[in-house]
Amino acid sequence: MSTIEPGVEHAVTPANPYLTGVHTPMTHELTIEGLRVTGTIPVALDGRYLRLGPNPMAADPDNYHWFSGDGMVHGLRIENGRALWYRNRWVRSEAVSKALGEPRVDGPRHVFDIVNTNPVSFAGRAFGVVEAGSTPVEFGETLETLRYTDFEGTLHGSFAAHPHVDPATGEMLAVCYDVSNPAAIRFVVVAPEGRVRREVEIPVPHGPMIHDCAFTQRFAIILDLPVTFSLEAAMERHPFPYRWNEAHPARIGLLPREGNADDIIWCAIDPCYVFHAVNAFDAEDGKVVLDVVVHDRMFSRIKSGPDSQRVGLERWTIDPATRAVTAVTLDPTPQEFPRPDERRLGMPYRYAYTMAMTGWFLGAGLFKHDLTAGTRQTHDFGPGRHPCEFIFIPAHPDAEEDEGWLVGFVIDAANATTDLVILDARNFEGEPQASIHLPHVVPPGFHGNWMPHAG
Repeated sequence: MSTIEPGVEHAVTPANPYLTGVHTPMTHELTIEGLRVTGTIPVALDGRYLRLGPNPMAADPDNYHWFSGDGMVHGLRIENGRALWYRNRWVRSEAVSKALGEPRVDGPRHVFDIVNTNPVSFAGRAFGVVEAGSTPVEFGETLETLRYTDFEGTLHGSFAAHPHVDPATGEMLAVCYDVSNPAAIRFVVVAPEGRVRREVEIPVPHGPMIHDCAFTQRFAIILDLPVTFSLEAAMERHPFPYRWNEAHPARIGLLPREGNADDIIWCAIDPCYVFHAVNAFDAEDGKVVLDVVVHDRMFSRIKSGPDSQRVGLERWTIDPATRAVTAVTLDPTPQEFPRPDERRLGMPYRYAYTMAMTGWFLGAGLFKHDLTAGTRQTHDFGPGRHPCEFIFIPAHPDAEEDEGWLVGFVIDAANATTDLVILDARNFEGEPQASIHLPHVVPPGFHGNWMPHAG
């Protein structure tokens, strides 16, 4: 059963690649029950898969950037081998609430309130997060925007699009930047009960854009790279005022987990840009190992979205004693959206999963990297089928590192449909274990996560 919820239709002029084709924004909020399934959904999966991304209600094609669109959360509820429902809901910013004729959602805002990047499960709640200015939002069980939050008054400013939960401590770690304060970034630690325990302000030049971070048991890792705030773009009223900056030195910061800004070990690297780290860990010889997807440059040619010309998977080995960084290419094939088994975050690990990438940040397949054996497997979803980011879900709490499932959306461009596909991580190149079918395109967004049922 499919239900179109009351909403606002909008028209988009086909002049921007992030507003056309499979990127065409959805125009309605849907509720679809009794979803059709091919294969067998693992009975152990009991929870929700949530994916967040931009879905502008109205956009100027000549002045639209993919990262700036109104947020929309998509979700599927899975229980006892069945797909109970699919829903998509706009995140209720003030502008969206006004367009839908609804009252303003409660909660503290900071700078702006468009949240469109990552759904995270923490402290028994589901949050949507974004970088550069907004506080997080909290989602309800059926994806409604409940409230904006500053973690009970303990978050002093913006949050981050890519926080990570340390499996050893249960804390959520984030490196935050703020479009209204380009002179500083902040390292934020949120305690397991959901309140900020620690916040370190770090002076920086130029206002760098820091999408992701990483950590080891000793260090939080800061990626201070040459994409920075552009006053010129801001004065032109561009919705995403960050550009490649040749004058900004590229460096990695090793911040002791309980240290302050003066304790950071800054290490110079060649100019590049990193959206996503895979994982990091402390080596036995005292060095730090950091695996990243590296772009040669970013936001230097195109104003509508990412525009690198070379991208690959690399391992950076950082020596805190000498401040030297050694880079080794693990795989030069274009790829993005890396995910490991997150029970291994901050620790030595073996497997990484990435989305093989074609133009306009579209998926062309899925890779499984065995970093111990130095091998790569490929899952091909077929012609015209574009996978998005896939996440790893362990089969049980004590499962081995690749014992579990990979879950993510796959868009069928020719048929204008989408499947939520479940792969057996140990039968990576085989047929999907299950595909849950949606009768429409879920536009490529950014990040998805699995949220186990707590009941």
